[in-house]
Amino acid sequence: MEPVVGSGKYTYNVNQDWARLPAGIEMRACAVAADSRDRVYCFNRVGEHPVLVFDRDGNFITSWGAGMFTFPHAIRFDDEDCAWLCDEYHGTFQRFTPDGRLLRTIGVKGQRSDTGVPPDDFASSAWKKVTHGGGPFNLPTDIAFAPDGTMFMTDGYGNARVHKFSADGKHLFSWGEPGNGPGQFNLPHGVWIDRRGRVLVADRENDRVQVFDQDGKLLMIWPIELIGPAFFYVDDDDVVYIPEHNGGMVSILNLDGERLARWGDGPVMRSTHGIWVDSHKDLYVVQPGEWGRVRRIVKYTRQ
Repeated sequence: MEPVVGSGKYTYNVNQDWARLPAGIEMRACAVAADSRDRVYCFNRVGEHPVLVFDRDGNFITSWGAGMFTFPHAIRFDDEDCAWLCDEYHGTFQRFTPDGRLLRTIGVKGQRSDTGVPPDDFASSAWKKVTHGGGPFNLPTDIAFAPDGTMFMTDGYGNARVHKFSADGKHLFSWGEPGNGPGQFNLPHGVWIDRRGRVLVADRENDRVQVFDQDGKLLMIWPIELIGPAFFYVDDDDVVYIPEHNGGMVSILNLDGERLARWGDGPVMRSTHGIWVDSHKDLYVVQPGEWGRVRRIVKYTRQ
């Protein structure tokens, strides 16, 4: 019998072995997203299959992207069903067709902005060495899209900023400095534009979500305990799903930061990283597997 998590309206059956991989393909997932047809894409850090594509039952469909990435970090779909992939070490955001044809690149491969972090430091703790905010990019983390095509990128591991770009890829401005004060960041890790037009930022190592307008003005800080919020998914009912990276938890909240449900195994599941919700309101969460940091995708089917 499958385990059950959550509470009330947000109760789920858990399938820890959802992804059915062909022989010879390994998974160390870092991010997950689904296209408009509910095909599920895993951004993978191991082997020659960096993008793994499944149907919603976990059956393997295809893979693509061999040789194109160094350190995958995030995958998002835009309104045209194209996938944007963030390679943290390359310092780029690349747009692909669903079958893997490259359409566009923002950022220069290997170019890192001046933030005080040594240029040879790629450690996950590099954010501790940021002395000042810099331009795009220094080990970036995530991307979000406003309805007019404007893009917002979090630049977290080697920077402490959010960058705003026009729909045609022009850098408009940036905001943020290292620290734990209002409007400051310690590893801005995930970003989302909600239906109110606000910019939600997962300020991971400050254990909080900060909410801005699209000009970078701080509107509020959610008054809720979150242990290392990593990414967001916000569904059509304005329900917010957050993986808590450092706490090994999944939280479900509303747009005012009020918690609706929460579950997890605590620090034993540290490194809970990516999350997505399909059209059936089922969840796909990147979580550590039996080998610790070797991450898998766990499916939560809503009851």
